Amino acid sequence: MTPVLDVSALGINFGGLQALDDFNIQVQKREIVGLIGPNGAGKTTVFNLLTNVYQPSRGGIRLGGENTLGKSTHEVTRHGIARTFQNIRLFKSLSVIDNVRIALHNSMSYSLLEGCLRLPSFWKQEAAATALSRELLAVFDMEDMADAPAKSLPYGAQRRLEIARALATNPKVLLLDEPAAGMNPSETAELMRTVHDVRDRFDVAIILIEHDMSLVMGICERILVLNYGLIIAQGTPDEIRNNPLVIEAYLGQQRGE
Repeated sequence: MTPVLDVSALGINFGGLQALDDFNIQVQKREIVGLIGPNGAGKTTVFNLLTNVYQPSRGGIRLGGENTLGKSTHEVTRHGIARTFQNIRLFKSLSVIDNVRIALHNSMSYSLLEGCLRLPSFWKQEAAATALSRELLAVFDMEDMADAPAKSLPYGAQRRLEIARALATNPKVLLLDEPAAGMNPSETAELMRTVHDVRDRFDVAIILIEHDMSLVMGICERILVLNYGLIIAQGTPDEIRNNPLVIEAYLGQQRGE
């Protein structure tokens, strides 16, 4: 099968610092992949390269068979990559539903004139966006929160809202950056169910960065381990759990905490 995401020999330097080198990954449709490693290993750098926040010094990225190098971040989003962030980035003064609706604006085709004059095409597309936003909120059991300010939501609900907003862009690949950060065990268990549900409902591949090993080992079908900008291991959760290099570089630290 043709991978939905094909990354080859990706690398980036910041001045004289090599932050990432020879990063390779092929992700299939509906696959859930974990990206783990010590702080500073290059995990978020990978996400910033995949979304073209950074332009790589070398290597290639193909999404759905199309080269994404040189595209802007919003072009990459339109083409099929969406992400969440380690630090939640919501429009906190806006309502829950407006946070989702904002992500749909790239897909709207009415002109500036049609929007200013509130012509029928404007109202039709805005109504469709509102309906889709409510459907997405319903997936996350948040439809009763639609009109509440985003800042009023509990922490776990804010995380779910950020994922719902990312899904509104209709991605092929969803990047989750530490989605369980700050969650208690019951919220983490709910997140695990949510990730599986998102994959199944939206037919999307998921790559997640996470330090919670119970979550990573529990939902990922394949795991890559980064250390000092290099992949030191990849495999199934059992293979990673028992890999001496991974235990020495990372899992040993986790067990000692």
